[in-house]
Amino acid sequence: MIDAATLQSLREDVLAIAQDAAAAILEVYERDFEVVSKGDDSPLTDADLAAHRGIVAGLGRLTPDIPVLSEESAHLVDVATRRRWHRLWVVDPLDGTREFVKRNGEFTVNIALVENGVAVFGVIQAPVTGVLWHGAPGHGAFRRDGDGERALHVRRPALSPLRVAASRSHLGPRTTALMARMGATETVGLGSSLKFCRIAEGGMDVYPRFGPTSEWDTAAGQAILEAAGGALLDPRGRPFRYNQRDTLLNGDFIALGDPALPWRDWLGPEAG
Repeated sequence: MIDAATLQSLREDVLAIAQDAAAAILEVYERDFEVVSKGDDSPLTDADLAAHRGIVAGLGRLTPDIPVLSEESAHLVDVATRRRWHRLWVVDPLDGTREFVKRNGEFTVNIALVENGVAVFGVIQAPVTGVLWHGAPGHGAFRRDGDGERALHVRRPALSPLRVAASRSHLGPRTTALMARMGATETVGLGSSLKFCRIAEGGMDVYPRFGPTSEWDTAAGQAILEAAGGALLDPRGRPFRYNQRDTLLNGDFIALGDPALPWRDWLGPEAG
């Protein structure tokens, strides 16, 4: 857990860095842009790179002693070097590039501070709406919209029908089968880390995810969700930890507003 003094010293500056990245993204979003494919066939745009450069520079000025692991530069860091980092920023400069390309507005800027594997502070910024979510476990989660800010709390207890956050780009048969075991549900398709934010706000209850994501896809959302009273768990019930393995790919997970939900019963044979 991050201490209150450190959080206080970092928070507003990191929020400003996220907002500046969002502005850089919108500059590209509002004009024609080229899309190229990275080695894993995921899309890359000028917006990803502009946000990356701004965030890395901003965090470098703010905390020059804390390295930055960003989606757009992680391939430049060898595993041995990275594994020596016990405190680091984990960044997705533009989470939801597919949503960006579709121009549906459902993309975010994700910034998380990780200490000894634990996501201790997270910031998620939605460039199109300007809404910003931030949280630190033990210190609360908040939504900032314009000049107003309110505390976030998950929906506990979660009552039927359960509200399930489903990815617009990644809803597959395994998720569909799990949802069938959940009973009465309401499904809302939503891109990027906005799903974690919606659960933290109490507007959703569950986000199941089968298949690969990367650590920068979940770190900020996990910090905010846990700060609001929820949980992000692997199929064995363990919270995700970061920069603890040679790979930066996550396994299957389920994000919950109410950790008392019978999520193990839902996983069944679909758990990987």
